Amino acid sequence: MSKFIFVIGGVMSGVGKGITSASIGKILQARGYKVTAIKIDPYINVDAGTMNPTEHGEVFVTEDGDETDQDIGNYERFLNIDIFRINYMTTGRVYQSVIQKERNLEYGGKCVEAVPHIPQEVILRIRKAAAKSKAEITIIEIGGTVGEYQNIMYLEAARMMHYQNPGDVLFVFVSYLPIPGTLGEMKTKPTQHAVQQLNSFGIQPDFIVCRSTDKIDEPRKNKISTFCNVSKHDVISNPDVESIYEIPLVLEREKMSEKIIKKLNLRPRSKKDLVEWQKMVRQVKKIVKPVKVGIVGKYFSTGAYILPDAYISVIEALKHAGWLNKVKVKIDWINSDVYENKPSLVKELKGYDALVVPGGFGSRGIEGKISAIKYARENNIPFLGLCYGMQLAVIEFARNVCGLKGANTTEIDPKTKYPIIHIMTDQVEKLSKKQYGNTMRLGTYPAVLDKKSKSFSCYGKKRINERHRHRYELNNDYRSKLAKKGLLLAGLSPDKKLVEIVEVSNHLFFVATQFHPELKSRPLYPHPLFVGLIAAAKKR
Repeated sequence: MSKFIFVIGGVMSGVGKGITSASIGKILQARGYKVTAIKIDPYINVDAGTMNPTEHGEVFVTEDGDETDQDIGNYERFLNIDIFRINYMTTGRVYQSVIQKERNLEYGGKCVEAVPHIPQEVILRIRKAAAKSKAEITIIEIGGTVGEYQNIMYLEAARMMHYQNPGDVLFVFVSYLPIPGTLGEMKTKPTQHAVQQLNSFGIQPDFIVCRSTDKIDEPRKNKISTFCNVSKHDVISNPDVESIYEIPLVLEREKMSEKIIKKLNLRPRSKKDLVEWQKMVRQVKKIVKPVKVGIVGKYFSTGAYILPDAYISVIEALKHAGWLNKVKVKIDWINSDVYENKPSLVKELKGYDALVVPGGFGSRGIEGKISAIKYARENNIPFLGLCYGMQLAVIEFARNVCGLKGANTTEIDPKTKYPIIHIMTDQVEKLSKKQYGNTMRLGTYPAVLDKKSKSFSCYGKKRINERHRHRYELNNDYRSKLAKKGLLLAGLSPDKKLVEIVEVSNHLFFVATQFHPELKSRPLYPHPLFVGLIAAAKKR
């Protein structure tokens, strides 16, 4: 039977619950326990697939094709395990299930109410996920911030689980301690108020993880202990660090895994292995040689601020590949709208060692991306296109190498003379019925590589499995024209009906994939294509 750790946030959003959850999982995993992690999103959306990435961040696709929150990606990267659909829930998903059960008379004619039936459904899902993964310890991150209306039902579920089995459930409260510039002093009052709110839901935290720019000192620890009814030893300092992958080591310096094991009445195990992780963190700190990579996208600006969460897996994959190549990847955010409005500015890309065009949808900024791809191809700048980035790379090649002026994707121009990219056959009916949610080509599919390709050299094997999220594909009617002009169809589906990878011959590194390789990169096991990109950038 699994033990359960609920991770709840206070004071403000973005405080780091996901990374804290993943880090707690990592240190318990290092102690020899089998761990899994669950993310609860308090949105009424059934999944993350229809959410605006500028607002919600990246949509992370699992092996079994679920469109989830970006924290599922953090869990996979830290724990080096695959997380599946059953480990992700939203308010929409929970209510949908309860309503369906009511329609099926599974409640035996009872009045179905928000309490207890919604929390009971949440508990059922948590226990199913723990059982499926055979986890000894299950970490459940409740999205949002305590005090918000949206997550009340999940706090009630957590309270009920603790009431039913108090020795099997722990609460970790992740809170922010601001240091106002005008005062120059770390303030605990917001955390005190947040814990009082949590208490009002019948939950007393076992640990308070204190997020701040600085390490929490003894006077502040004592104050939190006194006013929040938590032992001073269970007030955990978690200050800002250079790399998120250092956080498990920060928590271990506070002996957090030892304290958790004791509170859960688990037997200590002799295995305690963070050696490879520690080695990686040490090496990262020593790397100074820079490689400049530009990400040409459109989902990172919100008002006056840059929020790169829409591309978080791409960022991490670039970092992982940089560390293996012993270089420090410096990322610049390049708004494709700029090149659309002022095409001449594309010449500024000559200062980059590599360019990435990630996935996306819609027409805004597309011509700017195509201009950037053209510049990378013509000036031998290492390039990696991902999903939509691959489709735009093919369009650019068709227009400027094959002479098919006006070539486009039917997603943008349904009447284009040269539909180089068109909708997949099975998607036509779905779109005609406006079935947008969870209907794309999703999850893991195999591909077979051409042995002459750079991709084959990177992977070192002929058959691969990668995760997808798309509705459109390369139009097979144009394969021969593209190939004759030097576009290598480097990867195909086993039945050869879908082009998975294209490459430009006689280029330092020009690779574009229909799938999303970034979703499978992990710090100790960087993705081969990103490793190849950064190796080429390092050469340049």
